[in-house]
Amino acid sequence: MLIKRIGYYLVGVSIGAVAVSYIWKNKNATFDYGMDARTLKTIRIKKRFFSDEATKVIENSKIDTATISTILKNADVDFKKGKPRQKPCAEYFITGKNELKNISLYVSRCDSTATIEKITIE
Repeated sequence: MLIKRIGYYLVGVSIGAVAVSYIWKNKNATFDYGMDARTLKTIRIKKRFFSDEATKVIENSKIDTATISTILKNADVDFKKGKPRQKPCAEYFITGKNELKNISLYVSRCDSTATIEKITIE
């Protein structure tokens, strides 16, 4: 009797999990619960500007705005090197992951804009 109940439970949970994942995939829902993920998402959705210094680095190196966008999707935010509580514009130090780990960004995030202040390539 107990084995049947466990079997029915597992079948129901499996069907429910498949249905929920199918619905969420169609909605393109994201679950940004971590501090890094929330910070990167708020920077990505704001209008993006580049400082003169960052523009010079982009022009003189092999990176482009697509690389910057990739870093802003998958990166580490070092809150100790930035000033996340600064008003009116918080500042963040962002380092790329994997093959982009040698690129670091210093980003200033205001209410409606995000400015890439500095790009460092090691």
